[in-house]
Amino acid sequence: MKIKSSTENLQVLYEDNHLIVINKRAGDIVQGDKTGDMPLSEIVKQYLKEKYHKSGEVFLGVVHRLDRPTTGIVVFAKTSKALSRLNMLFSEKESVTKTYWAMTDKVPMPTEGELQHWMTRNTEKNKSTAHKKEIKNSKRALLKYRLLLKMNNYHLIEIQLMTGRHHQIRAQLAAEGCTIKGDLKYGAKRSNSDGSIHLHGSEVVFYSSSKKGTY
Repeated sequence: MKIKSSTENLQVLYEDNHLIVINKRAGDIVQGDKTGDMPLSEIVKQYLKEKYHKSGEVFLGVVHRLDRPTTGIVVFAKTSKALSRLNMLFSEKESVTKTYWAMTDKVPMPTEGELQHWMTRNTEKNKSTAHKKEIKNSKRALLKYRLLLKMNNYHLIEIQLMTGRHHQIRAQLAAEGCTIKGDLKYGAKRSNSDGSIHLHGSEVVFYSSSKKGTY
């Protein structure tokens, strides 16, 4: 059964005066799109409005996004100043570390290492392709991975993104023959019953001049 976030069941991992960190459910869209579905950003705004009994408009800035069928950590800014600072941090890849867990039918060999591809994007199909060599209009994609757990039919892989490309993890793993469970778009044999894929944003670490944030 698919369960979407609401103000009643919102999973708040952390909140202070500057930001709020949410555990996104599969099916939630972080920001509004052409579907017209209620985005997570609006749900969080309503949550803050009700929690603090605000009569006026609530500010909430989207710092980064996760694909709709994935789950995991999403950071929102509660002030325009915080949004500006977080946008600057997240644009500097060395300042932010994003870690993911993926359940796949196979595992890259060796079981720990780096994957480098050159990626192209088809906006009409909302799909990216990872190529072994650089081609026209492609962008370099790099990630680190390691096998965490081997099971009978699936493997749990930890992934650390070194670049931020569209559907990067999904496309790069698919290019290595390691399909994420439930990810029909990138070659999975069957879908999950709730429409999710087994890809979870497990950790976000970022640094500022005054503190280190780990969520």
